[in-house]
Amino acid sequence: MAKPTKIEGSSLIVRVLAEQGVEVIFGYSGGAILSTYDAVFRYNSDNQINGKEPIPLIVPANEQGAGFMASGYARAAGKPGVVLVTSGPGATNTVTPVRDAMADSIPLIVICGQVTRSSIGTDAFQEAPVSSIMGSVAKHVFLITKPEELEATIRAAFEIATSGRPGPVVVDVPKDIQTSMINPVPEASLNIAAYRGRLNEIEASELNDLECKEFFDYLDQSERPLLYVGGGVIAGEGSESLRKFAEKFQIPIATTLMGIGAIGTQSLLSLKMLGMHGTAYANYAVEDCDFLIAVGARFDDRVAALPKKFAPQAKAVAHFDIDPSEIDKVKRVNWFHIGILNKALRKLSDYADQNNLAFNFAKWLDKIQELKSIHALNYDRESNLIQPQMVLEEINKLTQGKAIVSTGVGQHQMWAAQYFDFDEPRQWLTSGSMGTMGFGLPAAIGAQFAKPDLMVIDVDGDGSIRMNLGELETITTYDLPVKILLINNKGDGMVKQWQKLYYGERFSGSDKTLHQKDFVMSARSDGFQYAERLTEKKDVAKTIKEFINFPKAAFLEVITDPDALVYPMVGPGMAYDQMVTGEFIRSRETDQEIDDIDPNAMF
Repeated sequence: MAKPTKIEGSSLIVRVLAEQGVEVIFGYSGGAILSTYDAVFRYNSDNQINGKEPIPLIVPANEQGAGFMASGYARAAGKPGVVLVTSGPGATNTVTPVRDAMADSIPLIVICGQVTRSSIGTDAFQEAPVSSIMGSVAKHVFLITKPEELEATIRAAFEIATSGRPGPVVVDVPKDIQTSMINPVPEASLNIAAYRGRLNEIEASELNDLECKEFFDYLDQSERPLLYVGGGVIAGEGSESLRKFAEKFQIPIATTLMGIGAIGTQSLLSLKMLGMHGTAYANYAVEDCDFLIAVGARFDDRVAALPKKFAPQAKAVAHFDIDPSEIDKVKRVNWFHIGILNKALRKLSDYADQNNLAFNFAKWLDKIQELKSIHALNYDRESNLIQPQMVLEEINKLTQGKAIVSTGVGQHQMWAAQYFDFDEPRQWLTSGSMGTMGFGLPAAIGAQFAKPDLMVIDVDGDGSIRMNLGELETITTYDLPVKILLINNKGDGMVKQWQKLYYGERFSGSDKTLHQKDFVMSARSDGFQYAERLTEKKDVAKTIKEFINFPKAAFLEVITDPDALVYPMVGPGMAYDQMVTGEFIRSRETDQEIDDIDPNAMF
């Protein structure tokens, strides 16, 4: 039997990427990764179908952009985004996207070039201690030291990134490993038995009848149950099962920022987002519920800043999660299940059917509809200035829950979460836990590659978009029909909001009125055929329609009221009964005083 033909390590990397179903690579070249870039070029040249490259290589303005493009791709596609960068600054420029992906449970594969093995530790040109740096922010890091382990390690990276609680995996590949001649071993598998053992235990976990009975005993004793749903439902592809479960038992749902889309926002059961800037009616429902069911959510500080006062009337709290570390981490629960959500919800539904269990929460659902009606989102509709919410409402009328929306971080992010509708999961892309400014634009690019037939809109702010403005050129370079909506309030709006409320209106570092950036000119210089500025309220509907209907990439800057604030707001260290709803959203009580609040309790 003939021995398998040896191939270069770089070619082996590309072969495994193709084997794993990779559709696109995002990255920036450099000396330590040139061999693999050449291998990508050769693979694409040799395997074209009807002139189309099987794994196109997308080159951003910088590596951070590549990381967020891969993240946007992963969030929209539901499979790993791949990043390919050089050593040193190429690798370190991806630290923030890696940490961002880890915090939001997003699967990424980051392959970094590294100096030769013999040069590691010598402060060689463009050397960086990737393992040490990334080890604290990634799900796992591999440093390849043996050529024969390269193939199996790349496969293991995909396995680790996508299994259990997803996350980013970094593979550091020395230059001489890439150029080594290696025998391919298609069946090669890395020995990660301990990881697989822990994972298999979780995946094999099933609810027994006693656990089902205990859950339904709590539900039976409840009159006002509420599902509190986080991003884990979307990451675990559990949205369909969750929707069926909620509809079967008629339990309303409030989602976290990362859980948006787990249930269609226009569903009668949907309360949209809860938390610091959640809808007033969602937060009031949390206040009123007597059985809180947390699903793929982690009681983070933007939702449960005061855990003891979160859901204060709940006689019981249940928690579904795949990560055992999340159970009782923030809030004590009465019942929990660690395992695959789809299996657990199916088991509960089957148990209910087998035991003829039925529940009637009609009064509670009537109350939910009353809350949604009385405490609906609202803003200053009579102002002569353009209100950001108005702009988003106009776009939402046209997209009707079908578009993919990415955002930067700030006020515009919260308004988008409040005012956009989403029919399906993976349509809402935002930086949740890390709150990374500059995320929205490159994420939209990645999402457009993941879903080329869907409309992708980046809702951004003038502060956030500056951080990765160079990626405008990437959109036109690859002829992507991405829509960029820039809400320009001449400053870092969310920071200004806090400074207005808690720092005596001392706008230190956040006021950008002196900045002279012409964003429209920037877009035009980067090749946008549609790049316009909207300044008059009377032109909003007409201009938005033109913007959305333009068939190619479009950039619209909207000059909005600089004093517009995001409401509702649960301030730092406050419970939901202290929620401030502002002037235009009806509150249950007179808005609470905020003068004695310590802002450092949240920042």
